[in-house]
Amino acid sequence: MAAVVELQHLIRRYQNGVTALDGVSVAFERGTFTAVMGPSGSGKSTLLQCAAGLDRPTSGRVVVDGQDLTGLGERGLTLLRRRSIGFVFQGFNLLPALTARQNVGLPLRLAGKRADAANVEAGLAAVGLGERGGHRPHELSGGQQQRVAIARALVTAPAVLFADEPTGALDSASGRDVLQLLRGLVDERGQTIVMVTHDQVAASYADRIVTLTDGRLA
Repeated sequence: MAAVVELQHLIRRYQNGVTALDGVSVAFERGTFTAVMGPSGSGKSTLLQCAAGLDRPTSGRVVVDGQDLTGLGERGLTLLRRRSIGFVFQGFNLLPALTARQNVGLPLRLAGKRADAANVEAGLAAVGLGERGGHRPHELSGGQQQRVAIARALVTAPAVLFADEPTGALDSASGRDVLQLLRGLVDERGQTIVMVTHDQVAASYADRIVTLTDGRLA
């Protein structure tokens, strides 16, 4: 299987001298679900942010969907993220004044595209919220809000979906529903997912576990 994301000899060193990533090389193949684990401070979130083009490594290469991020400027990175990358956070990051339907369509509008109603409705239906499109975030449970966030991340059909502790703010039942949804996206749609988690139960839904310790692959 072809790799959707490749990290080659990645180093991320901050101005305070802390090395968050220390020569990490790893690839994430198309249609697979990978969990990234490790103790606090091991570099998990930094790896995800560099892979998604949200942070620049000190050295090394990041290739996403065939595009080398190394030489891209901020506009190029923004366009790549809009086209090829979906991101789900622990905090749902939904706009409170918008309905679920409007939140899901937002990435299309930001990309200067018309938010096709059928596409948005299909996205909500895919996460089990076809009847809740007119509800605002405060009218939805935490698990439902996270499912809206997943639908929003998928509306542009990204090559890879990055998830940073997607169940961290949810109770166990809601977290299980979200993990089953993510697993289904891989099995039924061939979606590539890379998820940072500290939870062994969450990691058990993945095909592979990548473990970091002190910024290195363990």
